[in-house]
Amino acid sequence: MDHSNHVRLSEAELNPANLEGATIYGPDDENLGSVSHVHGAGGTAQVVIDVGGFLGIGAKPVAVPASELDFMRDEDGDIHAVTSWTKDQLKDMPEHRD
Repeated sequence: MDHSNHVRLSEAELNPANLEGATIYGPDDENLGSVSHVHGAGGTAQVVIDVGGFLGIGAKPVAVPASELDFMRDEDGDIHAVTSWTKDQLKDMPEHRD
């Protein structure tokens, strides 16, 4: 996927309403998972990503700072994020518990 034409989200747009459900892509556009929920808003928000699993079953939730993800909107208006982390690196992170 060519992200060069996608519009980066502003800090004000980093909120649960926009980010929940967003797909997270890693190196080589690998689909790593999706945002299950967000704690807070803006650059200090914590984004919980469900990594792995199938249709949400067996996925491991991990929390990462929103500032560590590059959130953007594609030509269709869909929001997604890009990171340099791999699926294995995310799976190795501590499990997030509410």
